[in-house]
Amino acid sequence: LYTDGGSRGNPGPSACGYVLMDMNDQVIVENGLALGITTNNQAEYHSLKLGLEAALSKKATILHVHMDSMLVINQMKGVYKVKNSDLVPINQAVRELVGRFTKVTFTHVPRERNKRADAMVNEVLDAIK
Repeated sequence: LYTDGGSRGNPGPSACGYVLMDMNDQVIVENGLALGITTNNQAEYHSLKLGLEAALSKKATILHVHMDSMLVINQMKGVYKVKNSDLVPINQAVRELVGRFTKVTFTHVPRERNKRADAMVNEVLDAIK
């Protein structure tokens, strides 16, 4: 699962995107969604939540999550605490979803390795006028 979120303004118009792939790098599903006015970190979390929901709907049991958000990755790994009160509810919702899988790993990737999810975000943001 590759996910990305973005905000033009931070806070500002925001969107999220995800790409769910099988282990042969074949796309199972990809999607993007406008979020209204949020922060970049909120958009990153929403992308993860939507991607997890998509993976569950496809009956995935083991998931490898790749994101370019160091904050979200480290919060999900328990390295960083969730200090921003606006992120607490979405973090809790994501943790509940993670608990429904047999195994979930979180890996930080550079933006260059997250291009497809990033493209979904920008496609949605570009459509907002």
